[in-house]
This record gives sequence, structure tokens and C-alpha cells, in this order.
Amino acid sequence: MEASEGKSKKQGASRLCCLCNQRRPVLKRPKTLQQICKECFYEVFEEEIHQVIVKNGLFKSGERVAIGASGGKDSTVLAYVLSELNRRHSYGLDLFLLSIDEGITGYRDDSLETVKRNELQYGLPLQILSYKDLYGWTMDDIVKMIGLKNNCTFCGVFRRQALDRGAALLKVDKLVTGHNADDIAETVLLNILRGDIARLSRCTSITTGEDGPIPRCKPFKYTYEKEIVIYPFITESFSCSFSNIYIHTYAYFKKLDYFSTECIYSPNAYRGFAREFIKDLERLRPRAILDIIKSGEDFRIATTTKMPEQGTCERCGYISSQKWCKACVLLDGLNRGLPKMGIGRARGGVNGDHQKETKKPASAARSLESKQCGSLDF
Repeated sequence: MEASEGKSKKQGASRLCCLCNQRRPVLKRPKTLQQICKECFYEVFEEEIHQVIVKNGLFKSGERVAIGASGGKDSTVLAYVLSELNRRHSYGLDLFLLSIDEGITGYRDDSLETVKRNELQYGLPLQILSYKDLYGWTMDDIVKMIGLKNNCTFCGVFRRQALDRGAALLKVDKLVTGHNADDIAETVLLNILRGDIARLSRCTSITTGEDGPIPRCKPFKYTYEKEIVIYPFITESFSCSFSNIYIHTYAYFKKLDYFSTECIYSPNAYRGFAREFIKDLERLRPRAILDIIKSGEDFRIATTTKMPEQGTCERCGYISSQKWCKACVLLDGLNRGLPKMGIGRARGGVNGDHQKETKKPASAARSLESKQCGSLDF
């Protein structure tokens, strides 16, 4: 009888949050496997991000900071949490939302509506720049010309530069993005697979671009994607005897308004294969994501390795290790009717030993013929 009562008390105790020991747990944290209640989850989630910001000295009081906002889970949670921490801990930051319209019908137009609602919900000024205005092309136009293969190359290059140009337009001191631990682990793996030593050496840095126009920060560097977005998952049988528990996360608990549809042009993206591999590793060993990031941080590049020298694009003035930046090369190829000209490693062309002149087709006339990559000068 006593043994039975003791067992019952032990089970009852195990049903309590392992942090406060007062409320029932509602989730098991992926990276710590702690069973905690919703209130404690809010506290540790926000405090961990605050500590990352403070320990890495990401911001200084009085700085203007742009939040890269797509309307998705990561940037929406980032905007909300950074607004809360800025108020709670008196960071003294002026925050802005910066969105890029790639021109993807049925995807970006819908997600931008979410960002516009976030503008009102969080009271943050919003700036939207479009590929059409900056480059004379939309992703819909590009995909019509090149198809679904390699289109992510154009979008990634154009988007990165568009964010920098938007940040310059807002005259901000820093640009923050919602890249989480999963994203960074994927990038480490991709750079290893590609043999991209230059990017591998900097991809785990929490702040990048300090030698460029505007530094970029990643406050979510150690934050798991599962903790950012709702993730319905039937857990294994807990020691506290409750099964069929959903791991709900920050965006869900806070009832944040975000857009959850994947880009219609990215089903075959190379990064997707790395993402699936990382998820498989995480299922086997939850800390695998942080371990990969740690490995990336500890990589040392041999002193004999020749690294690209930082310079500026002769055409638009953007940072580049070649005569023309990647965006200008890709844009030139589009305007010439040769969209594959700038894909892959440089072989001749603008940044090679010779440049083959090609007559521009009439179909390119609708683009700005002599337009540089972007209409904002650095």
C-alpha cells in the first residue's frame, strides 16, 4: 500500500514543470529535453535570446536596427521578441521592418499582407523594396526564362543585396535576420559539400558584414526552429505517463500572426536536401544541430589557403571579390537573354579573362537596358 502511494506521489511530481515545479509541462524542449510549462518556456526562450544579444554585444543604445521581415515564422517571432526585449531591457533601439518583394505571385504578395499586419500589431515602421524596382525583373519573369532549376541562385543573390540596399535607404546601423540554429547548421553542411572555404570560415559568425555597408546580426543563432514555430509532434511516452502530447512552441503559444506557406519555386532547392539530412540527425541526437554549429565555429583555415580579396563592384559599387558583383553578372545575363551566364563558378565572361559580346534580344528591351543591379548607390 505504502509502495503504491509512494509511486503515485512520484508520478505526480514528475508531471510538474522541471523548472518551476508548480505547473504541468506542455512541451519537451528539443535541445535540452526538459519538460516545462508554457510560462517557463516564455521566460527561458526570451532570456536565452537576451543573453545572446548581451554576451555578443549585438547592439548599442541609440542604434537604428532593421528587421528583415518576410512574414514567415522566424522573422515574425524575431520582430515580436526583439520589440519586447527592447522595451523590457531598455536597449534604446529604433526598430524598423524591412521587406523584399521578389515578385512571386501567390506567395510573396500574400506574405507581405502578413507583414503589413505585423507593422500595425508591433507598431514598427515598414519599408518594402521590390526586385522589379531594383533590378527591372520579378522572380516570376526569371523563372519563365530559366525554369525551376537554379532560380534560387538568382533569388538568393538579389535578395541579399536588396536587403542591404533597403537598410541603406532606412539609414540603419544594423540589419537583423531570423536565421535560426537549423539554418546555420544547414549552411555549415552546404559549404562543406561545396568546398566553399571562404563562406565556411564566416557562416557561423553571429555578426557578419562588418567590413561591408551594414553589419548583419543573427540573434536566433542558437534557437531551434522547433521552438520558434508550432510543431505538432506526438512525443514518446514520457516518464510522467502522458502520451499524445503536442510540442507547441513560441509562435503558437503567443498566437502570433505569420505566413506559413513554402516558396512555390523552391521544392528542388539544394538546401532542401541538407535540411532533411539535418532533421534526420536531430531525430537521432537532438544536440546534433548545436554540435554542427560548434564544429563550424572551430574550423581553422590553413594559412596557405588563398582567400578572395574584398573589393567593390566596378558597375554598382556593391561589395565584391570580382570586377562585377554576382548580382550584376546575373542581371547582365538576364538582360542579354543568357540567364545561365552567371551561374556556377566564373568561366570567362565579365569576371574572367575575356568577355564575349552578345547582341541583346528584343525580349530584353522591357528591362532597363543599362540598369545596374539596384537603383540605390552605396
